[in-house]
Amino acid sequence: MNQTEVLRELEACGTEQNCKIYRRHGSGESLYGVSFANLGKLKKKIKVDHELAQQLWATGNHDARVLATMIADPAQANDKLLEAWAKDVSNYVITDLFSGLVSQTPLARQEMEKWMKSKNEWIRQAGWNLLGRLAMNDQELPDEFFENYLGVIEREIHASQNRVKHAMNGAVIAIGIRNGRLEKKALAALNESLPVDRTMIHNGRLEKKALAAAKRIGKVEVDHGETDCQTPDA
Repeated sequence: MNQTEVLRELEACGTEQNCKIYRRHGSGESLYGVSFANLGKLKKKIKVDHELAQQLWATGNHDARVLATMIADPAQANDKLLEAWAKDVSNYVITDLFSGLVSQTPLARQEMEKWMKSKNEWIRQAGWNLLGRLAMNDQELPDEFFENYLGVIEREIHASQNRVKHAMNGAVIAIGIRNGRLEKKALAALNESLPVDRTMIHNGRLEKKALAAAKRIGKVEVDHGETDCQTPDA
């Protein structure tokens, strides 16, 4: 499919009801209101098309940009492209999806460390989103890498921008469940003073640090506007 064909199909799939919902989530006015179910069908049809992804992103249309993050090729996403797209993000939905794309590239850690320091709320959100993604998906990174960021989150979360707080909170949760399927049982056993299997203790070390950080951080207040979204407790 080419750009014209995709935009025509996006327009045909859009609904005014979805437009109203997406605007409440910060999408802006350039959108068709395409459901994620229909975007998923388009993604399956197109598969990976990096050139088309760039063309769709350049339109500035919300739905086109969502689809662009789905069909872009992480292997071809260089620093220049990622920096350009990062400057374009203007709502949390696109930021979350863009972060998912970046997390699949070899530049994920480099961009994360840079974007965490940005004064722009959306770029900084992307940086902290990436920390959570790395915690969930990169098992080669040592626990110490993530432990260091727990302290940063404790110091900065309550004074950070709205969506940055949400991303930081998500990173704490991701770090807390990093080490496999036994961590919840380990933490439950520790909290209830029950006997704990040695393997569970080993897997629970980083989780305990994350849980301790979450308790010190306390409730994280995030303004979700006129939506039903909530920020979960870490």
